[in-house]
Amino acid sequence: MDKVQKHKTTEELNHEISAATDVDDYLERNRNDLLTGTLSEHLRGLLDRKGLSRADVARGSQLDRTYLYQIFSGKKNPSRDKLIAIAFGLTLTAEETQQMLKISGYKELYARNERDALILFALHHGDTLLKANESLYEHHCAVLGN
Repeated sequence: MDKVQKHKTTEELNHEISAATDVDDYLERNRNDLLTGTLSEHLRGLLDRKGLSRADVARGSQLDRTYLYQIFSGKKNPSRDKLIAIAFGLTLTAEETQQMLKISGYKELYARNERDALILFALHHGDTLLKANESLYEHHCAVLGN
């Protein structure tokens, strides 16, 4: 039976790094828990894992196909909102979306922020971008993907 590898939490990693006496040893022991690679590499990996095409993601994210292809190839850097729209197109979980935001250098969705909370709710419930945008609009918040 295969064991599922549990990733360490950021808190666990912070504790280990504060106790570490050798940074190279810390990096080697925690290689699988560190965020590496580019955003475009991460997105292509998500595409493979989800079994989706770029066209599927373009439809689900409501972004222009050419622009989306440029993001996946690394030629364009999307805004935080466009990246969140891509998360809906990729049918990412809230956790997967947070990781993608970290890799991109953007701040994670923050549950204390009303707009972010609405987006997190939609992600946790597997909503489409359309449904998430309806909720954002109803609560007088800026919609995603425009």
